[in-house]
Amino acid sequence: MVFGMYQRSTIGMRLTETLDEMVSSGRLIPELAVQVQLQFDKSISAVLEQQVTSRASFKGNLHTYRYCDNVWTFILRDVRFSNEEMSGDIAKVKIVACDSDLMKPKEPPQR
Repeated sequence: MVFGMYQRSTIGMRLTETLDEMVSSGRLIPELAVQVQLQFDKSISAVLEQQVTSRASFKGNLHTYRYCDNVWTFILRDVRFSNEEMSGDIAKVKIVACDSDLMKPKEPPQR
């Protein structure tokens, strides 16, 4: 199951806006726009799982957290991010996390 969480990222929102414009102008049918959005989430998930190897660490003050429908959301303040190449401070960060096994399509039962 794909949650659609990457559609709420900055690039995902721009993709949605572009697809909406294309549908409104008649250059794309709505069904194809939906298929593009579904494929976007699947592709981003696969790339993050298979190709991203760098690690980052962060430390900050936990402002808010919640757990709903197998998804954790954390709001952090005064956050320090760092990785092998650089580090930086950010005033406010929202982290959304879920179990990656839940995002994989389920295999049909074997008979």
